[in-house]
Amino acid sequence: MLKKDLGLLVLIVVVGAVVAVINPRFISPANLANTANLIGLFGLFAIGEGFVIITGGIDLSIGSVFALLGVIFMTLLSTDGVNWMVATALMVVAGLVIGLIHGFLVTRLRMQPFVVTLCGLLIYRGAARYYTDDGTAGFDFGQTFPTLEWLTTGHIWGVPNSFIAFVVIAAIMAVVLHKSVFGRYLFAVGKNEEAARYSGINTRAVVVASYVICSGLAGISSVYFAMYTRSVAPASHGTFYELYAIAAAVLGGCSLRGGEGSILGIALGAVLLQILQNLVNLLGIPSSLNFAVMGGVIVLGVLIDSQLQQLRQRRAALRPLPEQKAVAKA
Repeated sequence: MLKKDLGLLVLIVVVGAVVAVINPRFISPANLANTANLIGLFGLFAIGEGFVIITGGIDLSIGSVFALLGVIFMTLLSTDGVNWMVATALMVVAGLVIGLIHGFLVTRLRMQPFVVTLCGLLIYRGAARYYTDDGTAGFDFGQTFPTLEWLTTGHIWGVPNSFIAFVVIAAIMAVVLHKSVFGRYLFAVGKNEEAARYSGINTRAVVVASYVICSGLAGISSVYFAMYTRSVAPASHGTFYELYAIAAAVLGGCSLRGGEGSILGIALGAVLLQILQNLVNLLGIPSSLNFAVMGGVIVLGVLIDSQLQQLRQRRAALRPLPEQKAVAKA
């Protein structure tokens, strides 16, 4: 896995250097700060998606969760006058509950993750549009929340706070995934859920926890995106954002078959995606091609994963069995 991460880092450096040569504005302080901000915004929920993918699942509802929680968050702040800390806490709790529901449907009712989260995508988007009567939620004229705005859209020594939050949460999640028993269970479930169950692992609890983490991080991200855009149109807010998360995870080495992935890889995947997006903008390529770029990236990532899987299988088939080694020695 470290080799994959190193290769991705080299690719990022090469692509970044090419972009800087093509358009020197890429390395301007303003552009770097904006790119770092977007890396923080999109990388945060990509980490959660990675947890689900490692178990062999997928979450297609993230963008719709942003729409639903975003309009509720805006309404709580601007219309109901709820304290911003209470409103933020409610969004995180709501995200955790959504993840719990997804996990329950997948583990207890044995529904496919694709179906569960696809239905969630439709339900949450529809609920958001109904909640605002298909209108746009936003702040009233002159309404400000200085502390919240600084935490979500402010900077420390030129570094966006969203990027700092992403780095901090990524470090915490790296410890959870790579240094804890839960992390080992997560990989075991992704590799072979049945074998993990027979070895005494509570596979249902592990899968549910992955969805809770994913939607919990989506709840945090919904606050950042709401403050970043300062208005939420439920019909379009967060549309296809789940594709960014899936693409970042796949680029970062997470196999859609489950059982593989790293937080560093997901973070590097998010960085590469934003550099590519920045390249599209700096070269004057129509923004409508952004989704085509995402689709191409996902196809490329899945293709590489498939080829590597076949290579590993061929190597395993050619590797001599212990009995054959014993005969050879004799």
